[in-house]
Amino acid sequence: MKTHQIEIQKFKAASNNLAGQIQFKVDALVSNRTPIDGIEPSSMLVMTEQNARVLMALLKAQIAEFDSKKPKSRHGRHG
Repeated sequence: MKTHQIEIQKFKAASNNLAGQIQFKVDALVSNRTPIDGIEPSSMLVMTEQNARVLMALLKAQIAEFDSKKPKSRHGRHG
């Protein structure tokens, strides 16, 4: 498995697809990352606090969109 460091510069857009996935359009710097001896190789995603806040807002919006497309459950509601 190749490992990378992915540094988010800017989130540009988010959308849902028919496979139930959230897709993000981003500007990012991607570089190879050499695994440290004795540690399982992993890729690293790095972002500023500001970009983390943008990510959180985009995720909330996309999850709300998923939820709006699901049938409403009538169980447990009394009215």
